Amino acid sequence: MPRSRHGLIWLPALVLVATIAQLAVATWVPGIERFADKAFGARLAAYPVMMLLIPAIWWVVVKRRRPDAEPPYVAFALVMLGFLVDTTGNSLDFYDTITWWDDMNHFVNWFFLLSGIGLLIAQDLEPRWAQLLLVAGLGCLLALGWEIGEWYTFIRHGTELDTAYEDTLADMTLGSCGAFLAALVVARVSATRADGSG
Repeated sequence: MPRSRHGLIWLPALVLVATIAQLAVATWVPGIERFADKAFGARLAAYPVMMLLIPAIWWVVVKRRRPDAEPPYVAFALVMLGFLVDTTGNSLDFYDTITWWDDMNHFVNWFFLLSGIGLLIAQDLEPRWAQLLLVAGLGCLLALGWEIGEWYTFIRHGTELDTAYEDTLADMTLGSCGAFLAALVVARVSATRADGSG
């Protein structure tokens, strides 16, 4: 009998707990300079909600209709992973000590996020070009939303206002590229799965 995928529940749970623990330290332990002016109180409130939003939607929409459906824990973990990478980068002070860290985050984190979302919503979508457009386009929209959130929570009253325009354009471009790569990966996984079941 094949092993149930329920054994992978620890994967998104570990990502969630590790993220919340670091956010709690950043919010409640005073005197850590690298966390100053980065809206960690808002992140502590928002990140867990954003991390759990996709699994919650899946549970309401899919699990109610198909009670026997196996939860896609790997896809859930991929959706959550970008939040952990961002929080860990701040905890280890990579944003201020590694010049390319922020740029890499926007590419890699959007790749993780849209890989997870794509595996959840677009794996069976035909034709493949529509799958690519859906995943990449959703990534562009989410990158825009993220940048609006960054501006509202800490850029507009922070110390980075002078460079915000150029940084925002770069972040949106890198996020969109990461989403496009995720779309290609989801399309490849879908094609492999279709070949295997055919």
